[in-house]
Amino acid sequence: MKKIIAIAALICVAGMASAQKKKAIFVIIDGVSKDVIEKVETPNLHAIAKEGALLSAYQGGEKGQFNQTPTISAPGYTNVLTGVWFHKHNVPDNDIKAPNYNYPTIFRFFEDQYSSKKTAVFSSWEDNRTKLVGEGLAQTGNIKLDHHFDGLELDTVKYPHDKGRKFMADIDQAVVDDAVKTINQDAPDLSWVYLEYTDDMGHMYGDSEQFYDAVRAADRRVGQLWEAIKQRKAKYKEDWLIVITTDHGRDPKTGRGHGGQTDRERASWIATNAQPLNGYAKQAQQVAVVDILPTIARFVNIKLSAGQQRELDGVPLIGKVSLSQPQAVKVDGKINLTWTAQNIEGKVKVWLATTNNFKQTGKADAYKLVGEVPVQTGKFDIDLSKEATSDIYKIVLEGKYNTVNRWIVNK
Repeated sequence: MKKIIAIAALICVAGMASAQKKKAIFVIIDGVSKDVIEKVETPNLHAIAKEGALLSAYQGGEKGQFNQTPTISAPGYTNVLTGVWFHKHNVPDNDIKAPNYNYPTIFRFFEDQYSSKKTAVFSSWEDNRTKLVGEGLAQTGNIKLDHHFDGLELDTVKYPHDKGRKFMADIDQAVVDDAVKTINQDAPDLSWVYLEYTDDMGHMYGDSEQFYDAVRAADRRVGQLWEAIKQRKAKYKEDWLIVITTDHGRDPKTGRGHGGQTDRERASWIATNAQPLNGYAKQAQQVAVVDILPTIARFVNIKLSAGQQRELDGVPLIGKVSLSQPQAVKVDGKINLTWTAQNIEGKVKVWLATTNNFKQTGKADAYKLVGEVPVQTGKFDIDLSKEATSDIYKIVLEGKYNTVNRWIVNK
């Protein structure tokens, strides 16, 4: 009888855990390379990582490849928001002239599935909401966030623009204060917090105490968010995921600039309380910032369609994954495919398309199944003599637990 009661209690506890409301928040701290996080005291980031991990990550796409992406702020944010690199989202700089809204942000994925749940953006830069998320635009389905706190950089009366840019430190603090207040009162289901001041100090002073002090201040602000989340978890038994990252690193000589493809400019990081992390997250020398979207999607139970999964460039950091790190090389009339098997279960279906409809119009491409092999094989060759000649070959590797893709682009 005691054994039956114990089993029933375990089932009850498991049911309560699965019924917990899931909340996710991601934070982008501008322009802080991985070496700075390792050098400067950041106790709050490390307290969060103690529950999950502090991962080395990269921005900038793959160096020298078709998906190489400038290590600039807006492209870096968009990599995180959409889970794809510049060759898809089309945000190459901070002008944000023509984003390709065919690639939805995490907010659109979430709102499309959970329209009654709450979303929020807390940002020192209004364009993050109006241009990158695309709030209220026809191209984004007129997405509407439930709460936003931004645009303070436009208020030069309350925040006069001094040469030392102290006003931006004050704005970052106001952004976090509002985020904490909103978490305490309403606990949005999906939130983004953006902090700028670190990048300002990097540009002005490079590797310096001024820059390091800005990093310490950002860590204190993260601590405020973390404390509010812990209080929500304790009081309401909510299940929270927090992910903190950066949009780019700094130049290796002075720390003042960024935008290129040096290791330091590409050196991002991900601090998260996510647990347990999967084998890919634990074993990869560097994960990618585009992994954040599929990770959040899994945590908050966003169901991505097969077509949506075929376009994402990231791999989830939680839950089971079949394969990662795909590579595709065209040589001697063939496309040689390789990947890292993360799970021995099931097979990999190899799909090929010679159109790029999704990028151009948002319509699905016509994929053809060209092969199927056990995932642990780790390789497959596509014989192009059997396929139509094309300027682009879109290859999708569909495993049991996740899907990855590569493009071959004839320049």
